[in-house]
Amino acid sequence: MKYLHTMVRVHDLEASLRFYCEGLGLHEVRRKEVPEGRFTLLFLAAKESPEAELELTYNWDPETYSGGRNFGHLAFEVDDIYATCHHLQGMGITINRPPRDGRMAFVRSPDGISIELLQRGDAQPAKEPWLSMANQGSW
Repeated sequence: MKYLHTMVRVHDLEASLRFYCEGLGLHEVRRKEVPEGRFTLLFLAAKESPEAELELTYNWDPETYSGGRNFGHLAFEVDDIYATCHHLQGMGITINRPPRDGRMAFVRSPDGISIELLQRGDAQPAKEPWLSMANQGSW
């Protein structure tokens, strides 16, 4: 058996691409437009793990999606948890669970998907402003 990908449905393809590509550093691997089904599939991957893809499914006709706690979250390992959170904050993305421990943070995609960010290797020393930053919303 081989793991292929995780699929998430998105409302705004451009906002999602900005978040996952510009914000998190993933890149587009391939795209498939399916006019007869009225949807677009985009497959993204991280440079260091191209075999683990994230599939964004964009349905052309508006739908309401509701997330369940049974899904959980997507997790990405990052080189510098503080720099990544600072970058995302600069893009206007809320840091729902700041990296107070120098190890873990949570943010949400434009579609409300919970994203866990984990520091590569050992935790960084705790530092401000992250150390005293409160949680915001749910994660």
